[in-house]
Amino acid sequence: MLDLFNEPDWIKYIGDRGIRTKDAMKTYIEDGPMTMYKEYGIGLYAVELKEKGIPIGICGLIHRDFLKDVDLGFAFLSKYWGKGYAYEATNAILKYGAEELGYRRVVAFTSLTNDKSANLLLKLGMKDEGLIKFVSTAEDMRLFVIDSTLAAN
Repeated sequence: MLDLFNEPDWIKYIGDRGIRTKDAMKTYIEDGPMTMYKEYGIGLYAVELKEKGIPIGICGLIHRDFLKDVDLGFAFLSKYWGKGYAYEATNAILKYGAEELGYRRVVAFTSLTNDKSANLLLKLGMKDEGLIKFVSTAEDMRLFVIDSTLAAN
């Protein structure tokens, strides 16, 4: 996680959390993801290579106070891009969210210049819904939505 949070593309597209040490990372995990699991029963999971157990990224569903729907979040170490891991993980999370947790509508958002993530979301069947403001930075973000209740009708 420490390597992931300090990758140039993480900082560019997600933001610099200022986490540079293992202790700071531990505190972040306890205060962020672990608290979300306790309060909402959802959060980010570590993504590992099956055969070697090597962590390569994170993926999961996130509760955000400024969104009415759960958010699909993901990030991978750049050396594992282009190998299908992000698609496999995000697709599995969407399926888990719908089939096991009952989420029929899931959103995701990207910065305006993050074409790789936007293309992945479109490949997953999400629709570009336009722009929203990210609350903490007031930055314009692209919002994507997948709504399985529409497919059922």
